Parts: sequence; structure tokens; C-alpha cells
Amino acid sequence: MPIRDALQEAMSEEMRLDENVLLLGEEVGAYNGAYKCSKGMLDEFGSKRVIDTPIAENGFAGVGIGAAMCGLRPIVEFMTFNFSLVAIDQIINTAAKARLMSAGQLSVPITFRGAGGAAYQLGAQHANSFEQWYAYTPGLKVVCPSTPYDMKGLLKSSIRDDNPVCFFESELTYSMKGPVPEGEYTIPLGVADVKKEGSDITLISWSKNVFLTLEVANALEQQGISAEVLDLRTLRPLDEDAIFTSVAKTNRVLIIQEQHEMASFGAYISHLISTRIFDELDAPVGLVSSLDVPMPYSKSLESVILPSKDRCIEAALQVLR
Repeated sequence: MPIRDALQEAMSEEMRLDENVLLLGEEVGAYNGAYKCSKGMLDEFGSKRVIDTPIAENGFAGVGIGAAMCGLRPIVEFMTFNFSLVAIDQIINTAAKARLMSAGQLSVPITFRGAGGAAYQLGAQHANSFEQWYAYTPGLKVVCPSTPYDMKGLLKSSIRDDNPVCFFESELTYSMKGPVPEGEYTIPLGVADVKKEGSDITLISWSKNVFLTLEVANALEQQGISAEVLDLRTLRPLDEDAIFTSVAKTNRVLIIQEQHEMASFGAYISHLISTRIFDELDAPVGLVSSLDVPMPYSKSLESVILPSKDRCIEAALQVLR
């Protein structure tokens, strides 16, 4: 099943189970979503539960938060999380802090979902990885799945969660197919997944870069190196035990992320490993990031800036020396 269909199934199933769940965003209704993730939902649930909004992210994010405070469970779709910057005050200063500032009287069960990160030649304003910005904020949960199975199971859990959740997808993987069970299932937030077992080095990643990381692991295997691939799936809450267990097993670790290195989530994981299980390390923690420049439109420059298979292999070999 393609990821877009897995997402559509997750939302539709939750809307059938709970009449308080609704979807709003730009083009989610008549156009079936910018990436067709809400195909057919307007016909099934009607315009009161699948709501086309104006191009006004700050406005419809605020409407969604208000609806959540009144007992509904909105799913707010951003065409990309780049556009969420227009609504970031609503997400960080209202949704994330409502429970604390109301002394527990208000909960905000809302899911903000959309594409994040670079795609092909989107230029400087539409190719940013912002998941660490939201993971920085107490009160939010941040989910970054990779496979269709994880997308569906984690989106259903996000919709049922009583806290605001930022759910990151990727424009590059909406058509990617993978097995998805027909029956009901959910995946708990905050649980990482070992996508490939290994013994020589741990490769940590999340979101679409998990697929790059698996390519790197397979290339290392051809050189006789056994790499374990750990997919975090959720950045907040973070499955620290899974990280520490894997690193304690391999004693070497490389983190692969699309963010810039400074103040990034990968740098935070490196800090956790270096301070909490330093004695388990046989080498400094490795980190591969995007180069520290705004993303250019040029296709050839874009491929240089983003983490590449060759750059990751070189970094892994450096950790293994």
C-alpha cells in the first residue's frame, strides 16, 4: 500500500470510530489533498468534517486548536511544514502550553500533519527540516515515521492522543509502497524500531532518511561490516532505552539526519549518548547532516548539500577506524 493510502486509511478509520474527529486544511476536500492523502474523504464524511480552508495557516491552526479545546479531535493538514511557520505561535504558544496554563482544565487533542524536509528542487523556502524545532517544545509530541505500516499505526495513535502532536511526512515517499495489515492496529508513540539487526555499528535515523540509512547499511554489509539500523519513529517522547541498548551492543554509532548540524536533534542524541553511556563507546559519535547553507534550487547543488550515501559510508568508516 502507498503511504498516501495508509494515511487516508488511518484518518478515515478514526473518523468512523469517533464522530469528534475532523480534517481541515488547504485542498483537503474537493481536491482530495495536495498529495491525495484525503482522497474520497469529503464524499464519505461531508463538508462539516472534511473542511477546505483558505490559504491562512495561522487562522485554521487556531480554529483547530479552539475546536480541540471544546472537545473535538481535529487533524490539521499543512501542505508542508514549511507553511507551519506562519502558524508556529498557535502551535507552540497556545496548543503546547494550554494544559499547563489552564492548570489541567484544558487539553488539546489535535494532530498537525504534513510533509517536511527537502524534496526535488523546492528551493530555500520549501525544503526545511523543522522537526527539531517542535521537539524542542515541552507539551508537544513529534512523530517522524518512515514506512507505510508505521505511518498508519502512528497516525491513528496520534489522533487518539490527548496532547497536540506534530506528525511529519515526506513529499518524496507518498507513493512508496509497503505492507499494511487489513485489520485494526496502532503503534504507541515513543517506541523506536530496529529496521535491521547488526553488531558492528548502530546507524540512527528517522523519517525518509531511514531508507537512505538502510542503503548505507547494505553497502557496509558488502564490505563485511554489520550495521544495525534504528528508526526512532518518534522524537518526543524519545525512546532513549532503544538508543542506549543498540549502542551498548555495537559500541559505535553514526546518526544520519537531514537537519543542519548546529542545534539539531542529531546533536542532542549525540549529547545523550556521550553523557549517559560514554563507557560503552569505542569511538566518538558520528553525525551526518545537511551542509550549513540554505537549500539552493540547483539540482546538482541540492544533492551535494543533503546527506548522500557516499558521505554516510565515509562517516561510518571513520567511526569504525
